[in-house]
Amino acid sequence: MSIIAENTRRIIKERGLKIGAVGKQAGYQGKTFYNLLSGSKVITDKDIQAIARTLKVTPNELFGIDYISKEPNA
Repeated sequence: MSIIAENTRRIIKERGLKIGAVGKQAGYQGKTFYNLLSGSKVITDKDIQAIARTLKVTPNELFGIDYISKEPNA
């Protein structure tokens, strides 16, 4: 299972949501969302955007990135 799938499942569980309801809200039909979260289907950039928008999180949160330095690269 990918880190994105793991974090998506964690966020859904923490919020007391149902996987099927989140999938439907994100625009997925049938078992497509379950397949994304189980690793049976590859998660694309469009999937990340749809999931993040539905859960009201940033894509970075789905990747598990908690902090991004705001310092310019030297």
